[in-house]
Amino acid sequence: MPRFAANLSMLFTDAPFLDRFALAREAGFDAVEFLFPYAYDAAQIAERLDRNGLRLVLFNLPCGDWDAGERGMACDPLRVDEFRAGVRPALDYALALGATRLHCMAGKPPPGLAPAAARAAFVDNLRHAADLALPHGIDLLIEPINHFDMPGYFLTRSAQALDILAEADRPNLFLQYDIYHMQRMEGELSNTIRANLPMIKHMQIADTPGRHEPGSGEINYRHLFRLIDELGYTGWLGCEYVPAGDTVAGLDWRRALAP
Repeated sequence: MPRFAANLSMLFTDAPFLDRFALAREAGFDAVEFLFPYAYDAAQIAERLDRNGLRLVLFNLPCGDWDAGERGMACDPLRVDEFRAGVRPALDYALALGATRLHCMAGKPPPGLAPAAARAAFVDNLRHAADLALPHGIDLLIEPINHFDMPGYFLTRSAQALDILAEADRPNLFLQYDIYHMQRMEGELSNTIRANLPMIKHMQIADTPGRHEPGSGEINYRHLFRLIDELGYTGWLGCEYVPAGDTVAGLDWRRALAP
């Protein structure tokens, strides 16, 4: 059975963030992920992880003003200094919390910027961040995101992401494959996972429409979980979905869809 990590930015949201770690453990999760740790002291989060016997598997580099709609800045050549200033704090948190994978959001190019210029900035920033992360054994991941939920986002397709990773050419750069986003953008989930598994170091799950629990929509998760097992994927599947109701009540999908 694939290994599931609770996304604490999406699940158990009736509770304060630091209380969600215990709720994830009580619900049977061994690992967690979330968007950002930066509003909290690393020691606070480390204590919750240790107390509940949880592993932190992923979080994002700083992405600008999230509440104002910013979704990263790595593809913006006018914000290179800001992007690079955020890499060191992210690495410090990762080292303090035992996380070995960080997600670098591409962001939305500023109006009028040529796609080639956005790509060049993204590649250069990926190389910079990957080079800083490599001595610490930390992988840097990029994730295509669907343009329906996030209009204007630079990175939207698997092939585009893989091409950028090839150009950046760093040994610790990999693909974060979100099944929900890629079902909305391109389908071909099984074939894409099968063809590119060596480059996929983290997956995330939600169903569509609605971005709710697996099994609530059109994606055949029973088949995908079986395939992921058969292919020998050893990473985590982040449960990055919006519960249709109570988080715990909706977790029955883990048993119902078991391969």
